[in-house]
Amino acid sequence: MEIVICIVTGFLGGFFGGIFGVGGASVLIPLMLILLKMSQHQAQGTSLAVIALSFFSMLVYYKKGHVNLTVAALIGLGFVIGGFFGASIADMLPENILKKCFAVVLLFTAVKVFISK
Repeated sequence: MEIVICIVTGFLGGFFGGIFGVGGASVLIPLMLILLKMSQHQAQGTSLAVIALSFFSMLVYYKKGHVNLTVAALIGLGFVIGGFFGASIADMLPENILKKCFAVVLLFTAVKVFISK
């Protein structure tokens, strides 16, 4: 049964990622916490592993001319460096603190997107 839940979780993350350009943090982590009963640390680490597979959905956007590869490469460089340091810090935080920090980031993002023009 867990295999089906994993596939459904991945489908939902990919579906919303394909539509809105999100997936890892904003969709997959909550789904893994709720459906798969993962710890915050496990969900975050697993979502980072899934990011590499988003290449195929990116191709749909690329074929339509909606991907700036230079910007993607530069952001990717920063992502690799920032991800290393961020993961190192997250690994030291207790799960309850990490969950609260994650919730604040999601809430701030939601409010910012909602009130923007």
